[in-house]
Amino acid sequence: MRKLIFLFSVLCMTVMLTACGGSTGGGSTDGGSTGGGNSQADPVKTDSETKESPDLTDGSAEEKAVTENGAGTAETAVKAESDNETGTAKPHGTAESDTAESDDETGSAGASEAADTENGETAGEKAETGESAAKAVLLYMGHASIRITTPEGKVIYIDPFAGEGYEPAADLILVTHGHYDHNDLDKVVNKNPDCRTITWNEALSDGTHQSFDLGFAAVEAVEAGNNQYHSIDECVGYIVTLSDGTSVYVSGDTSATEQMSSLAEKEIDYAFFCCDGLYNMDLEEAAQCAGLVGAKHNIPYHMIPADGGKFFDRSRAEQFDAPDRLILEDGQEIELE
Repeated sequence: MRKLIFLFSVLCMTVMLTACGGSTGGGSTDGGSTGGGNSQADPVKTDSETKESPDLTDGSAEEKAVTENGAGTAETAVKAESDNETGTAKPHGTAESDTAESDDETGSAGASEAADTENGETAGEKAETGESAAKAVLLYMGHASIRITTPEGKVIYIDPFAGEGYEPAADLILVTHGHYDHNDLDKVVNKNPDCRTITWNEALSDGTHQSFDLGFAAVEAVEAGNNQYHSIDECVGYIVTLSDGTSVYVSGDTSATEQMSSLAEKEIDYAFFCCDGLYNMDLEEAAQCAGLVGAKHNIPYHMIPADGGKFFDRSRAEQFDAPDRLILEDGQEIELE
């Protein structure tokens, strides 16, 4: 504010000097008195008014310059002071670039808002439709019975016999051998029109372990049996690899086989080992087989004979001393990862 008062004083003094110079030098200024009479200072003229005035003589050129410079300086100072007080002063020549920056910022903000809106709508639509990365789900039904629901929603039953949960329509049924406690196909009442059943007969066609590609799952038959109650020529295990790459191995009724040591190459995710110790290998042998297969999760199943009416024994499951052991109780369901 002090600068403004000072500059205004300079402006007044400049005008007064101009008026006095015009009076003593014989010059004239619009609206001013000639000679030694009293004169009253005119309002400061703008640059255009001073240049267009026909009364200015050569002798008053210096006075004109002083007037113009004084007025211009005062106007500039006033504008600068005003700008500084309002916080809007900008360097010369930046107005256009500032406008461009503002436009860029506005455009960027608009683009960002549009992107956010689009992403938000997409996320909202996914939330409304329940669209997400589906995971496979495994239900341990007890004894040797398992149900797998694939990420596509296809349903696979393995050795149907024990437990509950057979309502979902089957897309694939796998049977490891012909004993009643693995082969109760009547349990699976609902089947989709293209449901396929693969038993040990198809899996051992021509005496060779077969592989099957169902699209939603790949099935590989492997050796099983190899004891006095289960012939290796009439029993199989299965490795089921789902479309998301998750793999599940079921040993079926068996003791150790020569092929088990090579299964480690397949990097199996979940492996089920029978361990009843009466018709098949016991807990110790089953744990050794788990070490050979090297799955990420080793699960005991078929822990006791089925003729007692029980399909799970917690105490025996806890005696399964295998690395990376996972205990599933009958009726327990897990997501496969």
